[in-house]
Amino acid sequence: MTKAPFEQLVSRHGPTVLRVCRAVLGPIDAEDAWSETFLAALRAYPDLSETANVQAWLVTIAHRKAIDIGRARTRRAVPTDRLPERIAPPDRVPDDDLWAALEGLPTKQRQAIAYHHLAGLPYQATADILGGTADAARRAAADGIKNLRRSYLALAGSKGEDR
Repeated sequence: MTKAPFEQLVSRHGPTVLRVCRAVLGPIDAEDAWSETFLAALRAYPDLSETANVQAWLVTIAHRKAIDIGRARTRRAVPTDRLPERIAPPDRVPDDDLWAALEGLPTKQRQAIAYHHLAGLPYQATADILGGTADAARRAAADGIKNLRRSYLALAGSKGEDR
């Protein structure tokens, strides 16, 4: 069995990695994390085992890049006199209520949702990325979905009352 050309990996797994990056970082920094993920993957791809779970490998790289970008975000100045530009067209970004609800989740829950539900990784692979057990990853994802539903419905409901 031979490895697929790297371009095929980008085509096949690129949308999943972008969804994960958006869920973990938000729409502003997601494309930077996506680019950094595939640049790092391109460098490491020749040494990757032919039997490796490529999607889990890419999500692991995306997880590490998201951590790096999150740390860098806390160190950079944020202008307050203007809004940041949107990187993606609005039809490709989750609605503001959903993003606000997702952003309000604890980090482990948000990451567990991104890696398991958006990337489709099994709980063991999610646990390997986050550190911990598959049961802990399952619990974090379940709690995250429960909290996401509650906060999203509350946000959507409060906007309906304003109208």
